[in-house]
Amino acid sequence: MGTGGLFDLTGKVAVVTGGNGGIGLGIARGLARAGADIAVVGRRAEKLEAAVVELEGLGVRAAGIACDVTDEAAVAAMAAEVSERFGRLDILVNNAGTSVRKAPQDLTAEDWHQVIDTNMTSAFLCAKACYPLLKAAGGGKVINNGSMLSIFGAPWNAAYGASKGGVMQFSRSLATAWAPDNIQVNCILPGWIDTDLTKKARQQVEGLHERILARTPAGRWGDPDDFAGVAVFLASAASDFITGVALPVDGGYSIAI
Repeated sequence: MGTGGLFDLTGKVAVVTGGNGGIGLGIARGLARAGADIAVVGRRAEKLEAAVVELEGLGVRAAGIACDVTDEAAVAAMAAEVSERFGRLDILVNNAGTSVRKAPQDLTAEDWHQVIDTNMTSAFLCAKACYPLLKAAGGGKVINNGSMLSIFGAPWNAAYGASKGGVMQFSRSLATAWAPDNIQVNCILPGWIDTDLTKKARQQVEGLHERILARTPAGRWGDPDDFAGVAVFLASAASDFITGVALPVDGGYSIAI
């Protein structure tokens, strides 16, 4: 398919973790429309199948790979399967995430490790496993999904905020380490996006919906498809001299008072 020029991803292969729903699927759609073949990585088989059908409908090759991205052996097997099925890897999107909303003193160690492992350790494991493939392709792109809570704090999201702050700093470290291999690594910072995860937040945090709308200059919650364009930019030749950046995608939330 492809869009031509700097933003054309025809012939490229992308891995998108958590790509079977929410922001991840919005990113996968954008990359597919620009011509990239997509390996969607997730845990739920039925959601993987639905995502693959949708992405194939955009005219690209797509595959669903069931994987627990917190398990090192499973992630290594995922990278091997991508190499076997597609023959290369050019783009890695670390998007898998979860949250446990409790006051810090009420978090259990199990809660903490679940969030840290799913959001941050998974990015490390996937980056490490996919690095040889990106290097073999002559370079590539890594897009890590941070959060507004990479830079802000919330009383009910200590583990999530810690994990997403870590994702942002990890992105910067990777950017410096892998620049000699022509691998650019950047981090997106989603604002308040209308997903299943934030629907639960609105149910659990009183007044959240009204506060978000009041502060966001765009006057609305974000949509997963708002990430299609930024993903194509950060995955394409258009961003070859941009690395280590943390880019808010938030309708202006982070610059408003």
